[in-house]
Amino acid sequence: MSFAKRSAQATSRGLLLGASLLMSVGCSEKQAGDEDGASSAAADAESGSSGDAETGSGDVGGTGGEGEQPGEDANVVAFDGEHIYFGEENRRQVDLPVTFPPADHMFESVTLNFGLGCPNNNCDDWDRYGTLGIVENPGTEEERFIEVQRFITPYGVGGEWSVDVTMLQPILAGDVTMRVFIDTWVGPGHPQGDGWLFTANFDLVGGTPSPIPDAVIPIWYQTFNAGHPDVTIESQVLAQEVAVPGAPKNAALRSFITGHGFGNSDNCAEFCPLDHTFSLNGSDHTTLVWRDNCSATGVPGQQGTWQYPRAGWCPGADVYPMLDDVTTEATSSQTLMVEYGLADYQNSCRPDAPVCTGCVAGATCDDGHGQPYYYLSSMLVTFR
Repeated sequence: MSFAKRSAQATSRGLLLGASLLMSVGCSEKQAGDEDGASSAAADAESGSSGDAETGSGDVGGTGGEGEQPGEDANVVAFDGEHIYFGEENRRQVDLPVTFPPADHMFESVTLNFGLGCPNNNCDDWDRYGTLGIVENPGTEEERFIEVQRFITPYGVGGEWSVDVTMLQPILAGDVTMRVFIDTWVGPGHPQGDGWLFTANFDLVGGTPSPIPDAVIPIWYQTFNAGHPDVTIESQVLAQEVAVPGAPKNAALRSFITGHGFGNSDNCAEFCPLDHTFSLNGSDHTTLVWRDNCSATGVPGQQGTWQYPRAGWCPGADVYPMLDDVTTEATSSQTLMVEYGLADYQNSCRPDAPVCTGCVAGATCDDGHGQPYYYLSSMLVTFR
């Protein structure tokens, strides 16, 4: 049995399990975006999208177990028209309690349905990075965000999406805290829009999934800068030692990577394709992070440059998770050393460059060059 490798340019979705078993889960593409205020997003420590790394130490975010039973069909509402905005009050991030069926109830499928509406018929004009996930130990020093789904808002209009998150049901169980974050900088009365109305619910169909997801182990959720020779990737995205729970039959690495910032050399990271590599105990899994189907997958009727290809995302579209088959690694060792690497890239359009070259889109080294940076999240999912 093997997972079918999906490139970051794929448009179909799915994870092939065995010769004839198909579990729909998403493909290897990513999105995230912001045409203005992008660099500030990477540095916003208050948001759920902080530049500080949220890393795993092998702790299991959620586990299944023997003795489970098929649950009853259910619909779980997480957010219902929640107003997300920035103004006199900072509501770019909202946490709410959500109750899922118990962990010992199994579901043949779990579908996340989410949407964006326009408050006062006046959506944010810009494409913004957005994320939905679970917060463990909220408000404590041990707080950890586990990303369920990433998305990018459309330019000034609403939209709706549905994605399969069946493999995440070990963490979509019992009482949890869910967080939505949208990197908007507008709010009520702003000339560029009143923000967003966010809605999300989960459709659960009772039954036995195949294969059965057994554990979800968070590894990273963070931002990091790229292109500076003195700021290495490995010094920002720290290697993680992950304990493999139990004796899984199969395993997958589920990740989101999206590039942001432009105006610098090669218009990175938003508008340049680069290889990204996960290494598990020395075994490399490399994907070209690039999405060139925006005209077909973005919400129609937008303004702006929504049809242009980007580094793993499209305005007005859900981000496709990268799925890497890591069954061999997870079944051959009880511990995984997980490392991340980015293809060589140097931004020569920067204030401290020995020679300023490569600035694009009218940018200069001293002003408007746009720091290239990435949002990264990754988790190990095991199956039995």
